[in-house]
Amino acid sequence: MLEPEFRGATAHMWRSEGLLPRYRAYLCAMHAVIRASVPLMELALDRARARAASGDPLAGPLAAYLEEHIREEEGHDAWLLEDLRAAGGAPEDALGPLPSPLIASLVGSQYYWIEHHHPVALLGYIAVLEGYAPAPGLTGRIARHTGLPAAALRTVREHAVLDTEHLDELYALLDRLPLGRDREAAVAVSALHSLDALTRLFVRLGRSAPAPSPRGAGPVPPMGVTP
Repeated sequence: MLEPEFRGATAHMWRSEGLLPRYRAYLCAMHAVIRASVPLMELALDRARARAASGDPLAGPLAAYLEEHIREEEGHDAWLLEDLRAAGGAPEDALGPLPSPLIASLVGSQYYWIEHHHPVALLGYIAVLEGYAPAPGLTGRIARHTGLPAAALRTVREHAVLDTEHLDELYALLDRLPLGRDREAAVAVSALHSLDALTRLFVRLGRSAPAPSPRGAGPVPPMGVTP
């Protein structure tokens, strides 16, 4: 339902004209998202462990997954600051300003659902961020149109490879979990909200470009979301 609009928004954001300043803005926005990844998973892990002690059948496998995934994602926010510096920006560009309400909506909803519903909802968020990872050709596209060195492109380059593997692990977990209709709905609502919030964020990042095409209109170039 939401994917065509999302693809249109990312296509416009990655257009060649004026890409360098948009890429720097992208790095700042993604840092605001990604620096919350490990804290989100740590909160979900803590809540899953508490539920495991009370016999929740989802909690044990969820906790085991989160323990491993936390190790895999540690330090990725630092990659973005290094990329930003190599792209001619400064860490303060990402760390100083108040994060956008769009980012607060994307990330903050997960805190609420983990704390007040069930930590399994976080899997919908993770599925979206890793399911819409950078395409393999995006690194070369950015380099061609901006003249940036490889040192400015690490996050996009690494996640084009890593997120495919991570997504396979997540889908395998979802297949194993005895979700039931209510918990399955929690994952689905989290995923739909996350994709909608990301779409609005990418529209904002690409606002210097012409308006995106209507939903589902034609092929689009690579996306650029990081987990």
